[in-house]
Amino acid sequence: MTDRCNERKNQVKAAALAGLLLGMAVLVLSGCGAAGKKERFTAQHFDWFDTVTIFTAYEGSREAFDRYDRMMCEEMETYHRLYDIYHDYEGVSNIKTINDNAGIRPVEVDEKIIDLLDMAVGMYEETGGRVNVAMGSVLSLWHDCRQEAEEHPEKAEVPSREALQEAAEHMDIRDVVIDRQASTVYLADPEMSLDVGAVAKGYAVEMTCRKLKEAGLESALLNAGGNVRAMGEKPGGAGWSVGIQNPDLEAEQAYLYGAELRDAAMVTSGVYQRFYEVDGVRYHHIINPELLEPWDEYQSVTILCPDSGQADALSTAVFNMEKAEGLAFIEGLEGVEAMWICGDGSEQYSSGFRRYLTP
Repeated sequence: MTDRCNERKNQVKAAALAGLLLGMAVLVLSGCGAAGKKERFTAQHFDWFDTVTIFTAYEGSREAFDRYDRMMCEEMETYHRLYDIYHDYEGVSNIKTINDNAGIRPVEVDEKIIDLLDMAVGMYEETGGRVNVAMGSVLSLWHDCRQEAEEHPEKAEVPSREALQEAAEHMDIRDVVIDRQASTVYLADPEMSLDVGAVAKGYAVEMTCRKLKEAGLESALLNAGGNVRAMGEKPGGAGWSVGIQNPDLEAEQAYLYGAELRDAAMVTSGVYQRFYEVDGVRYHHIINPELLEPWDEYQSVTILCPDSGQADALSTAVFNMEKAEGLAFIEGLEGVEAMWICGDGSEQYSSGFRRYLTP
């Protein structure tokens, strides 16, 4: 556990830097002028989901903005603790608590965990298992190898095929027993563990934005390490502009395009976010649930849709689909668009994606 905690601290620095760069692009593209009686305010936080969170809103005063910022912080802190798979918190039963009690007993949890897992199970079924929060047994093997490679590059290795196949015997999502009436979650397989990394951050951002809207906030942008959710539009009617990351981190141009959002979310899954190398081969963090390892079909997949939680889950799921299948899948979803940057650098778009793009 200590090793994993240390790794999380190291990842905070890298993830925060990447998130900060995206956030800087968001801030630049969003413009600096006030409109009407409302001014633009921004706050940055480094406390949740191992990344930087940038909150930007138009409000009539600093005091009004600070009130919403405190509300945002409280919500994100709550979700961060509940969805944590590595840490215990006094008085909190979280995802780690569920994992610790796999095969032992049902764990009574907050409704926010039940809601997340219900959504995740629904996305598993909708995507044919391409995003699976029950594959923690497999993901932990890659996690441990990546951590070892970061600490001792000369010892870098990939999990053995035998270990991966054994771990894959314990990722049947039907063994996640959710009892909404009792507010409990039970992992029937004692070797199973949940890993909600593919859905948790986007879902937390979505729920936080809904809370802020209920409280009266009309114009804001919440960016949690690249999980971007626009609320309304900027005063004067302009949309919120965000940058689409260039997956080639060595390229002179950091962002390929701008995209203009109104009441919409944009999430990208890419090979450039977390990876390590073994014998000159790069292994990124998006593990294909069928292959049990990363694949190089794409450099990134970007999803645009109204819901940040859905966008987060779909970006992983579509990344794990063949191109034709993924395109057909996206075209069958109302209000969802996607952009693929393929392994050879070529680009493909769903039918309505380009209308969001700006110079």
